[in-house]
Amino acid sequence: MQTQILGLLTPLMALFFSAAFVVLWRAGGLKRHVLGFGIAYALSAIGFLLTHFLPTDAFYVFHLTQIFYTLGSVLIIASVCDRVGQRLHLGSMIFVYLGAALLLAASIGLSNDVAPRLVIVNIGYGVIFAMGVTTLLTANRRTILDHFIIAIMAFQAVDFLARPTLTLLFEQAIPSEVYRDSVYYSLIGLALGVKGVSMALVLIAATIAEWTTALRESGERDALTGLRNRGSFEETMGDMLPAAHAEGRALSLIVADIDHFKQVNDIWGHQAGDQAISGFGELIAAMVRECDTAGRIGGEEFCIAAWDCSNDAAQGLAERVRQAFAALRHPGLNDNVELTASFGVATARNGESYMQLFARADEALYKAKTRGRDRVENAEKRHLDDTKAQPDAEPIALKKTATG
Repeated sequence: MQTQILGLLTPLMALFFSAAFVVLWRAGGLKRHVLGFGIAYALSAIGFLLTHFLPTDAFYVFHLTQIFYTLGSVLIIASVCDRVGQRLHLGSMIFVYLGAALLLAASIGLSNDVAPRLVIVNIGYGVIFAMGVTTLLTANRRTILDHFIIAIMAFQAVDFLARPTLTLLFEQAIPSEVYRDSVYYSLIGLALGVKGVSMALVLIAATIAEWTTALRESGERDALTGLRNRGSFEETMGDMLPAAHAEGRALSLIVADIDHFKQVNDIWGHQAGDQAISGFGELIAAMVRECDTAGRIGGEEFCIAAWDCSNDAAQGLAERVRQAFAALRHPGLNDNVELTASFGVATARNGESYMQLFARADEALYKAKTRGRDRVENAEKRHLDDTKAQPDAEPIALKKTATG
């Protein structure tokens, strides 16, 4: 009776942690890997409950329970890898599972001794967790919590590989009809409970840390575009520029400004202007890399800091954004009206401060404005005709499409 009660502790704890992860995911609006943690613990709990309540001598029990155990294990490993931007090789996982399933089917037909089955399935889990550890070790991300997660995953792999053999040295054969009363069943319940709680506590700590980071970053984001606000962008540049100097990497700055934006507000209203700004921000966010930083630094003015990006590559990026924005349609404007933007590009020089770099990119932007707008000017390249150009004098300079 006591063994039966203890056997329920592990699935109940798994269900508790499953609910905790789902609540954290929902309340914090966190990424999909947190939901993955919750589903994984729910699947494991189902496996534990099936093992506890179904007859141990039924031929289908081992196969049915192992499906849930395997799904739970693979999902939690995949979610942990997804958290640090690594993709798990699911094909290899499936191969290991099918191999273990075939061996398991063969062993069940030979005798009612569950010992060989336990060795087979636990070695399979050990291999799966070892594969997860090797995937995590290839990730660039390394916080203290990441090290804890890797350590616990490694312990899981070692435990699955070593524990069954060590236990069976003392217990020898375990008939299926007395499996739940065996020493092994008590030990596995204790081991899985300790490992499950340890993993859950570390993952909850990592999830709370992510939630805290998300809350902090929400205060650093521009509400209209989702890009960094001016203060956050300048603070980030304060870290990126010295790092680029120290590592000898190119850091290019692109400054962009929507052309004739005041006319948009005057003719179509501020709501239409906000929609145009939002659309420009979404476009920039979709076109820059994860290692780059983009921000809205003024009303209709934006900045992109392109990391490890040469001057020509930065000019090419600015040109692609310019063309994409010119082709973008804005719901608050007439269908036959298109907005354009002007761009200035500069690449950091040795020892140059952010303010110096920004001043040169901004000067290039001014040249783009005075030379007709809807163009990219590069501070590092001297224009063929560097005489002062006359500003566009049209009263309404917004472009119209061919249908207008």
